[in-house]
Amino acid sequence: TQCEQDGISNMASPTNVLIIGAGAIGGFYGAILNRAGARVSVVARSRGKVLRERGYTIKSPLGDLSFRPEVHASAGGVTTPPDYLIVALKVVEGVDRVGIIRPAVGPNTTIVLIQNGIGIEQEVADAFPDNPLVSCLAFVAVSRVAPGELDHKAYGALTFGDYPRGAGEQAQRLSELLQAGGVEARLSDNVVGERWRKAVWNTPFNPGSVLAGGADTQTLLTTPGGQELIESLMHEVCAVAAADGHPLPEGIVEGNIRSTLKMPAYHNSMALDFLNGRPMEIEPILGNVVRTAERLGVPVPRLATVYALIRLLVANQAKRRS
Repeated sequence: TQCEQDGISNMASPTNVLIIGAGAIGGFYGAILNRAGARVSVVARSRGKVLRERGYTIKSPLGDLSFRPEVHASAGGVTTPPDYLIVALKVVEGVDRVGIIRPAVGPNTTIVLIQNGIGIEQEVADAFPDNPLVSCLAFVAVSRVAPGELDHKAYGALTFGDYPRGAGEQAQRLSELLQAGGVEARLSDNVVGERWRKAVWNTPFNPGSVLAGGADTQTLLTTPGGQELIESLMHEVCAVAAADGHPLPEGIVEGNIRSTLKMPAYHNSMALDFLNGRPMEIEPILGNVVRTAERLGVPVPRLATVYALIRLLVANQAKRRS
């Protein structure tokens, strides 16, 4: 509500938020936190000039979320460590998350990961053992249509908690800010389990869409044999999750299939990266699931086959470009 926003905005010391990864996800949640009264800055290199000149233009069902953050070329340009450092970079090969964020992390900084995949937190937790680490799953349809211009179609909820367990004071405070900004923020004391829950959809659909040439969800599920393949991959993910100590609800596979069939045809993030020639998040979404299965002795023949095929595809693309 406006009263909630005013209450946060009028605090003597607004919450200082730095976002690293100034694309669609970072820009959208930066706008939400800005609307809640936080002081938001971003690290942006390629889009830095546009953001300095015009800021973000954001169309959304929530209203006009456009705002102009302070812009840094790198984390090294940040003079005051933030209260919250939000990492919204894609987890792809060659991106040194720890090295990128280290210059901006202060003793009282809470690190927030809004990123995809399984097993993405430990590297950051090991590098910053004295800083709270909040792990987030975003359920949002937002895309960048031009430099500094975002189109928010729907949703926006975040599920998050402390890594590896719990939901402490910093997570509670972040939840309050996000809700004041207009999105649902659901705290969980088992965020690793929540990541496995999301992997039931992400791990089959993302790589599957790439191997089908960038296919949308409806094509994957309505082509003969497609739904059966996706379901079998989902069941393998569930088996790995259970062996990892995070059993998922009965019926989760059928529920995911039902809800996806009701959705309009949708190109997931990996499909869009593939179609636009961008690096894909293969390892956090698929590779880490397969490696967890191997470590725990869980047979995942279909997931392992998909993983091998998508790595062959990437290797062949690289060979053709060289």
